[in-house]
Amino acid sequence: MEQCLNIDTLKIAKEELREDEATRDNALGQMRLWLKQNKKIIDSRSDDSFLLRFLRAKKFSLPLAQEALERYLLLRQTFGRQLFNELDIKCPRLEKLLELGYIFVVPKRDKNGRRIIITRPGVFNPSIWTNAEMCRMHGVTYETLMEDQENQIRGFVHYTDAAGMCLQQLTLFTPREAVRIVKNGERTLPMRHKEIYGVNVPLSLKFALDFGMTLVSEKIRSRVKIFSSIEESHTYVDKSLLPKEYGGEMEMSKMIDLWKQELLEKREQILKNEKMSVREDMFSEGARQGRVSALTNHSHHHMVGSFRQLTVD
Repeated sequence: MEQCLNIDTLKIAKEELREDEATRDNALGQMRLWLKQNKKIIDSRSDDSFLLRFLRAKKFSLPLAQEALERYLLLRQTFGRQLFNELDIKCPRLEKLLELGYIFVVPKRDKNGRRIIITRPGVFNPSIWTNAEMCRMHGVTYETLMEDQENQIRGFVHYTDAAGMCLQQLTLFTPREAVRIVKNGERTLPMRHKEIYGVNVPLSLKFALDFGMTLVSEKIRSRVKIFSSIEESHTYVDKSLLPKEYGGEMEMSKMIDLWKQELLEKREQILKNEKMSVREDMFSEGARQGRVSALTNHSHHHMVGSFRQLTVD
């Protein structure tokens, strides 16, 4: 079902992504033709909403959008088995993590029309939960949000409350896994990460934060702000949108219930995504393992996409 976007959203798409009806229709046609001819891909969605998330994330540069889609499908199947499969919010373990408020999305959009994703790693007890369950919670959240085209255009706000985080949680992933998860989170997931806030970061974890910051691009680094308290963050995030426990109006448990309804509405589509597949043997070993260095250098493609290069992201 095609989603109707309001005038303000279409205006942002035009100004930030150079997207208009002609560009969109032409790019979708070319993406579908490419999918049909691509021997590496066995099965992929080809509906507007799915293809547009890659085109929008790459500002309608076809080579970059095609590479991102190919890589996304590959990583779903190999490196990303933990992250992308069994994304069923009816799974009792995931339901429990949701109830704890490990990760959820606040119901109202901010002044820029963006959804705010709240993550509370402190409630994630590594002796009870596995790194696969952590990944799946992020996967089901992001996949659900990406189904909405308004989110694809406007992007997201990440708000992480690190209160209660401990060193034990850092052992959930090996350093190599952590590097690949962070880098692919930026390069492969078709999401526009617009603002990233961290509150209550324990001093004992500052070294981990500093390491994480070295893994992301300068563009993402410039969007990160760390606060020692929730109150300090209110200068940047409208506190009325946050849970009551963070100075807002609606109780966190109510927000979590509302988010669960959204997850259930999209559940069928998210589970259908697991049917997508690629021919792994046609990809390099590095690409299969999720190495970002296996990404193509696109300097030779700049002629194709250069007129779409914008300073706004």
